[in-house]
Amino acid sequence: MSERPQTRDKDYALRLSRLESVWWKRWLDVQRPYRHHLQSLDLGFVLDVGCGLGRNLHHLGGKGVGVDHNPESVAVARSRGLEVYLPADFLVSPHARPARFDALLCAHVAEHMHFAEVRALLAEYLGYLRIGGRLVLITPQEAGFRSDPTHVEFFDLATLDHLTTALGLRVKSAYSFPFPRFAGRVFKYNEFVLVGEKPEPLAIPGSP
Repeated sequence: MSERPQTRDKDYALRLSRLESVWWKRWLDVQRPYRHHLQSLDLGFVLDVGCGLGRNLHHLGGKGVGVDHNPESVAVARSRGLEVYLPADFLVSPHARPARFDALLCAHVAEHMHFAEVRALLAEYLGYLRIGGRLVLITPQEAGFRSDPTHVEFFDLATLDHLTTALGLRVKSAYSFPFPRFAGRVFKYNEFVLVGEKPEPLAIPGSP
């Protein structure tokens, strides 16, 4: 059996670049609703976990930094003027300090991993999110999930809710975008979106 393609491979980054550069996507500005949606969330200073080529950071006007495990993707994102790091490099960057970020964005990453792996990945970065900061999770619906051979687990809103609460965050909102839920079975760009919030730590009885 052939090995499943990996998101850290150079070919994966080249595929993303090729898909982004299709002429009709640029001409029609198909990213407009997704760009406006992200901007409308008013996320503040963002850490984009699994940022890929940096498209979402670009949508946010560069108001944040990204981290990705694919060296080719990081190089492309940096060539676009974005501040993006490999994981080890992020850890020694000036941004790797507690409560540095207003939001964590994890868009089209979870479906490339199994639940336990996603939970472990996000747990690594939660310390950099301020109290009251938001976690934004975005995953594809059925048609989008089927479109990529690197997808391994389907994350619907119920699973994203479970993931968020497992991380100790509160769910603030969860919805289908840009079209109602039924569209996701045939329209591959329909997405699940969940917004969570990092709560105040629980007070310990008897503590000062």
